Amino acid sequence: MSSTLKRPFKRHLRQLLLSVVLLAALAPAGAFAQDQKTVPQSRQEMQLSFSPLVKQTSGAVVNVYAERVVQRPNLFSGDPFFEQFFGQRMPNRSEKQSSLGSGVILSGDGLVVTNNHVIEGADDIKIALADGREFPCELVLKDESVDLAVLRIKAKENFPVLPLADSDRTEVGDLVLAIGNPFGVGQTVTSGIVSALARNQVSSGDFGFFIQTDASINPGNSGGALMNMNGELIGINTAIFSRGGGSNGIGFAIPANLVKVFLAAASEGKSVFDRPYVGATFDAVTSDVAEALGLKAARGALVSRVVEGGPADKAGLKPGEVVTAVNGIPVEHPDALGYRLTTAGLGNGAKLSVQTPDGMRDLQLALNSAPESTPRDERVLEGRNPFAGLRIANLSPKLATELRMPTDKSGVVVTDVSRGSPAGRLGFQPQDIVVSLNGEAVASTTVMEKMLRTDPGFWRVEIERKGQRIRQFFR
Repeated sequence: MSSTLKRPFKRHLRQLLLSVVLLAALAPAGAFAQDQKTVPQSRQEMQLSFSPLVKQTSGAVVNVYAERVVQRPNLFSGDPFFEQFFGQRMPNRSEKQSSLGSGVILSGDGLVVTNNHVIEGADDIKIALADGREFPCELVLKDESVDLAVLRIKAKENFPVLPLADSDRTEVGDLVLAIGNPFGVGQTVTSGIVSALARNQVSSGDFGFFIQTDASINPGNSGGALMNMNGELIGINTAIFSRGGGSNGIGFAIPANLVKVFLAAASEGKSVFDRPYVGATFDAVTSDVAEALGLKAARGALVSRVVEGGPADKAGLKPGEVVTAVNGIPVEHPDALGYRLTTAGLGNGAKLSVQTPDGMRDLQLALNSAPESTPRDERVLEGRNPFAGLRIANLSPKLATELRMPTDKSGVVVTDVSRGSPAGRLGFQPQDIVVSLNGEAVASTTVMEKMLRTDPGFWRVEIERKGQRIRQFFR
């Protein structure tokens, strides 16, 4: 090739190489992802497996067997002829029901965490280890609202334990393993990734902060372990999203940080799981509210009401403001706020980042249990009146928290209704607030019981049920 031809060729070659370099620099980060994939380079890489991790951790995942006795109405129960013929109400039939779930051993002395719905109403609970041995156990603590329960194995030995992770360090895309006993077929391990975080509106309880995973979870997995690649528990498998009852790749787990707080309460011998009393109610942030306050997205917890003299009021929180973070961690929705405050721990303080019409500000909120400002003075009503069979108590923030009611209510509340009682047949329900009798306000249990000593022959009662006022008339 002549020198006159070499010069244009070299110039074109330099321009071509420069164009390739510029294209590579300007291309999106993932444009050459396919080129970065590699095939296994050795026999060892081809044999990579989760089995060492499973062997290390599976002994800490157990089966939970719960049995309960239920009363089935007799075929002729309630029939006046047969009841008169036999001289008394015919007895109901007893029937045993059993349920199966999973659990995780979290302390060497045998404390097991599972879901409350696995053991709810159980008369007898047994734990079966991965090696096949069975042990009786006792219920230490349960809470329907967070769907957790702690059991203690009745045996003196050192049990294998699954360590708890900091679930706040979990990220979408992390590899996870789920271990449990789906459909009662035996201990099963499935793998997947973390699909999403801070999911709410998953269960009927008032707790709404779940880890979402595509690891296969089925009935029987409830209470089992969702763990990371370090062999640490990041969540308790709790629910699935399914129309047919099987796994569709959308499962939900209660984060380990909430499990940690719940386990601590059980270890301290508490009979009730207390969560911080805020003294305020919150709503989801709409796009209109976000725009009005200058928020970049409709995220956070909108303050809708503040109880006078409560912790939120003392901290300076005002209706119309939005809590956007707790201790620097973003708050996605009101359920996330409740989760963050609960996992911060009672007796501590929490720094709230609050968006106001005038800009951002920080507040310090004290985290304490709800006060029993009025002694509950629980009583069971008796006598010849429509209210016989009601168990009533004076409402306070503490009792409202236990009953999963708004904490800004006061008065006399129904805590239980005896089956078959006059009050039960007339439709009274737990959480009903008795507002007035025959036009007179019912201020306390003592006042109500005193009112029932009279017999006006006609009762006009006003109750509040789930925010609605209901008036009823009884003779």
